[in-house]
Amino acid sequence: MTFTLAAAFEARAQEGAASEYVIEDIRVDGLQRISAGTVLTYLPVEKGDHLDSSKAGEAIRALYKTGFFENVRLDRQDGILVITVAERPAVNSLKLEGNKDIKTEDLMKGLQEIGLSEGNTFDRLALDRVTQELTRQYNNRGKYNVEITPDVKALGRNRVDVTIKVKEGKAAKIRHVNLVGTETFKSKDIMEGWESRESNWLSWYRRDDQYSKEKLSGDIEKLNSFYLDRGYVDFAVDSTQVAISADKRDMFISAGITEGVKYKVSDVKVTGDTVLPLQDIERLVLVKKDQTFSRALLEYTSDAITSTLSNIGYAFSQVNPIPTVDRENRTVAINLQVVPGPRVNVRRIVFKGNARTGDEILRREMRQFEGAWYSQAAVDRSKIRLQRLGFFETVDVETPPVPGSNDQVDLVYSVKETSSGSFSFGLGYSQSSGLTTSIDLSQNNFLGTGNRVAVSASRSTYQDRYAFSFTNPYFTDGGASLGYNLSWSETDYSDYNTAYYATTNAAARTILGLPITENDSVSVAFGIDSNEVSTYSGSTPQAIIDYIDAIGHRTFHAWRTELAWARDSRNDYFMPTRGTYQRTSAEITLPGSTVEYFKLNYEFSKYIPLAPFLVLNTRLELGYGDSYGQDTTRRFCQVQGSDPIVKAGSECESGSSEVSTITATGLPFFENFYAGGVRSIRGFRDNTLGPRSEPTSSYADGQPLGGAVKTTGSLEMYFPKLFDSKAARVSAFVDFGNVFADVDSVDTAEFRVSTGISLLWRAPVGPISISYAFPLRQGDDDEIERLQFTFGGGF
Repeated sequence: MTFTLAAAFEARAQEGAASEYVIEDIRVDGLQRISAGTVLTYLPVEKGDHLDSSKAGEAIRALYKTGFFENVRLDRQDGILVITVAERPAVNSLKLEGNKDIKTEDLMKGLQEIGLSEGNTFDRLALDRVTQELTRQYNNRGKYNVEITPDVKALGRNRVDVTIKVKEGKAAKIRHVNLVGTETFKSKDIMEGWESRESNWLSWYRRDDQYSKEKLSGDIEKLNSFYLDRGYVDFAVDSTQVAISADKRDMFISAGITEGVKYKVSDVKVTGDTVLPLQDIERLVLVKKDQTFSRALLEYTSDAITSTLSNIGYAFSQVNPIPTVDRENRTVAINLQVVPGPRVNVRRIVFKGNARTGDEILRREMRQFEGAWYSQAAVDRSKIRLQRLGFFETVDVETPPVPGSNDQVDLVYSVKETSSGSFSFGLGYSQSSGLTTSIDLSQNNFLGTGNRVAVSASRSTYQDRYAFSFTNPYFTDGGASLGYNLSWSETDYSDYNTAYYATTNAAARTILGLPITENDSVSVAFGIDSNEVSTYSGSTPQAIIDYIDAIGHRTFHAWRTELAWARDSRNDYFMPTRGTYQRTSAEITLPGSTVEYFKLNYEFSKYIPLAPFLVLNTRLELGYGDSYGQDTTRRFCQVQGSDPIVKAGSECESGSSEVSTITATGLPFFENFYAGGVRSIRGFRDNTLGPRSEPTSSYADGQPLGGAVKTTGSLEMYFPKLFDSKAARVSAFVDFGNVFADVDSVDTAEFRVSTGISLLWRAPVGPISISYAFPLRQGDDDEIERLQFTFGGGF
């Protein structure tokens, strides 16, 4: 090809300039978009030069090399060099159609690197390279019947529209994987963690039956690791063959191996500059003499040593395991050579992508400081703290070295901000209450300050509520937080799936939080509230009316305080995949309150990654409440012939007799725990589980009363890779538990159990949860609600 083009250049030069002459002037014809000055810039000759065949060929080659022209011709008019060119068209638009497996933005980046992008000069060769590259990328994803069809449409003013049509087809599926030479282990055990597997019932989710060259290369490496981790030092993969069916839909993989024999470790020693005392480094060595050789243990040992050194500034430390193989005795002697490299400190910490959040908000979460020795543990911890803020969808960290220095690095945290506020909208419908709506506005990162502000103004058939809260998570530089809550509400519980009564509540609260360790914190809250209770004649359960009558009035005033401890080691605020959350709290109304009582709560949630595509969450919530001090008792006394009068505490006066006695004891009914619904035991209607009032003619099944003891839990399996998005995930769950009147009533035989699937989505307006559940254990009076959803609120 090169020879042909060179010959063409020379022929055109000889035709246009058959004899040598002096260039008196230069004229360029055929230009449309490119200026004559640009052409003269690239031209290797100028006025006054002698032009011969050699220089003419050189000039043509130089102009072709610019990529601007499809055709170049040199002519002579007397002493004038006439250059006639035909410009290549400009790309007016570049479109991709039909691509689903590979994102358009990723493909566009690749096209631009090849030289095809809007505004650039159109090059047919570049278009051919693009077609080949796209075909290669789809082949690597197992799609061998992909069709790439470029379409070039000519426009006026020497422009073209380029449309690349992609017909992806279906990925070739692996029908059979054959390992030849396996004698010690079964093939299914060897391929346990492979990404390339034969079609199975989970392939629709894991997609492990779709062939990919990259996946197979990784699996061959896993094959090596499998044997090397079990002592087979001489293991070898002799051949790998991949066959494809005629219709390019089925793949057949075969690998021939030689297992070899098992080796043991004859000696282990640590050499080099260990920085720390040798005995401290030797404690990190997992490989021991007379053990079966394991490459995995060598890697774990190397990682442990480098991690230890990186935490004291040696960011680029290395451990080079040097094995000495004795094939006669089937042993391996290992020398762990430590190369610490220079001790590194952090020059500067830079944040990128935080358009709304101020740098100081991110900087106060840093556990790695500028000017300090580099610590990998501090760098990783800082990343997790940023993820747990809830302000960012992703957090990435890089450690570029400082130019001209081998002992300094910069830390660059790149964040992608997400909606840190929520517009919570609740919508529901029932035959009794009709359409209900509620609206809440909250901002966890108010004006980029990191403070949380929430305003709630909701109206529905069962509640009018107005609330305001403010929290400053860094009230002090030490990390103490301070928050204030104000609220007023009128609630008609007859439309809230609970017993029929209504309340008017006003409350104010102050909360102080104090960090103890990196994961632990305590909080103290103090508040005052007033709660006025109204009842419905003929509808409110008699137990509630008796309690109010025993107290003697319907308005309950309370001074309350709460002490809580929490531990949070989760790795993300919205979508954790590992870590634990625990919270224990004790709330008590102080002496002088209308009713003196306490409530204890314990929450536990642990995320366990079982595989890249499976995360198990175990969740438990316990609650208990009771009164303390003396119970309030009221006696109804009656003098014969008159109406009964109420007498508190002492016995009836002389001449009157006791008609009845009512005692208010235990946790007040308006503080009871409830269960059932999307946030506790799914598949059962909200708040309907647990004790009920006595059946009446109007309410044959009684009304839900709640209870003083709550025991609920869940086992939930998340599938984080089912959607190609970090904002949504699907789960399968089993919920269990119930609410009981008191401790003596707790009976695991009364536990309700349900199972189902759930969709969690971090939408722009706030979190959305949708679940569909089937009760596995239910009572005769339970109210079932399989499809449940909520807009807003935490996951």
